[in-house]
Amino acid sequence: MIIKKNLYICTGKYNMKKIIGILSLVLGAQLFHSCMEASRVEQDTYTNPILGGDYPDPTIVRVDSDYYMTHSSFNYQPGLAVLHSRDLVHWEALSFALDRYLGSVWAPDICYYKGKYWIYFTVDSIGEPYSTWMVQTEHPEGPWSEPVRLETGGGIDPCHVVDVETGQRWLYMSGGHRIALNPEGTETAGKLEKVYNGWPIPYDWICEGFALEGPKVYHVGDYYYWFNAEGGTAGPPTAHMEVVARCKTLEGPWENAPGNPLVHTYSGVETWWCKGHSSLIDTPDGKWWLVSHAYKKGFVGLGRQTILEPIVFDKDGWPVAPLGSNVDQPISLPVRDFDVNEFQNHHASLSDFRIGLDWRFYKEYDPSRVVSNENGVLTIKAKGATPAEASPLLFIAGDEAYEYQVKATLNGEVRVGLINFYNERFYAGIGYDIHSRFSWRRAEERAKSRKEGPSTIWLKIHNEDQILTGYYSEDGEHWQKQAWAYEVSGYNHNTAGEFQSLLPGLVAIGNGEVTFENFEYRKI
Repeated sequence: MIIKKNLYICTGKYNMKKIIGILSLVLGAQLFHSCMEASRVEQDTYTNPILGGDYPDPTIVRVDSDYYMTHSSFNYQPGLAVLHSRDLVHWEALSFALDRYLGSVWAPDICYYKGKYWIYFTVDSIGEPYSTWMVQTEHPEGPWSEPVRLETGGGIDPCHVVDVETGQRWLYMSGGHRIALNPEGTETAGKLEKVYNGWPIPYDWICEGFALEGPKVYHVGDYYYWFNAEGGTAGPPTAHMEVVARCKTLEGPWENAPGNPLVHTYSGVETWWCKGHSSLIDTPDGKWWLVSHAYKKGFVGLGRQTILEPIVFDKDGWPVAPLGSNVDQPISLPVRDFDVNEFQNHHASLSDFRIGLDWRFYKEYDPSRVVSNENGVLTIKAKGATPAEASPLLFIAGDEAYEYQVKATLNGEVRVGLINFYNERFYAGIGYDIHSRFSWRRAEERAKSRKEGPSTIWLKIHNEDQILTGYYSEDGEHWQKQAWAYEVSGYNHNTAGEFQSLLPGLVAIGNGEVTFENFEYRKI
């Protein structure tokens, strides 16, 4: 025994207590070293996603050392939440740019030009053609301007582009189109014209369609680089991708990158599905990064999450994503020596009920419904006869397993509930009024039990393995489990459409008011 021999030589005798003591010191030192190494790695790296949960179609701009990003807000209001970061990894909601429901808001583009911040975006209103809108501000904290509709003659996913030689402003659109803007950027000037045909997807690739969309154009060095999404944003795991073309002037012709696609999910065994709809961004020290959206394998109901990966330009000047499918591994931080405590954790602020930043209503933002909101106590007017009609107040959890609870006080003929809501046809949760307890599943009321109860109730939902279990309490300490549990992994776009996600939240139904307080959220 080598250890015994060496210890005997060192001590002159065999002493088991000394052996154990020395072994403890050695193993303790190794454990300490391992912990320190793990801590160092954690401090020097990040792991995707940088924004967990429903943060699709990311668009980003850098002004000096500050980054600003926004996403499609679809049917949630207030919309177009603007997030701020200093290191591309840690983000905090700063403002919201849209306080009214115009329709489903798609694929925005945020930019900074001549001292102003601009967001151009698409609106899908049922029964009407797609429309293009714009808001602007001098300060990213807001307030943002009233939305202005631009006549584009078709197309979606506008991207603001400036010709560096002439100063002409353009909107580049889906389908390889563009249309000129006036010098103020507030009106179109001319007609929509097609200038790019996209990259031909190989015939045997499994995609959702061609779908040339999500244009982003950047001037880097001697070239304009046109980033486009193709393949469809959902459906098969291998559907989406990001392709690149370039030219030396905006007049073309556009040359497709020989290494296309830049990013793509090649197999369903990868962690991140349907990678695409990307935006390029640089750091002050000249490094390049790409933000994209992607579904997490097995958790499509969480929506398209925002991921970040490094980009390099090869010897021929083409962008390359060197990590490939390894974007699920720890990645070196883009910006070092940054105090992460500067930014407030999204989950930590949920109890403050920051509407428009952490919380949003479904399809409707009516400020008059908010009776009072201060010190973690929110009172809202009830509405409608169902959770869908009541426009639930929702938040992005982003975690694969979590639990949330709240204390609710009912005033009037009202019903209160915790709801995991996708759309009017797909939601599940638990409800209560002073006469009964009940639950919802697939937008139907289920499992009703009669019992006269108090006007104050505590409700809780536990979401683990995509199974929702409900609890209630009359004192906030002793909990009773509801006699139901619903599996909700199918509540996603591939089943229900509309490109949304299953969001947890609160609902107040009927005539009267509900006061919510003591809100708690925890990751499991």
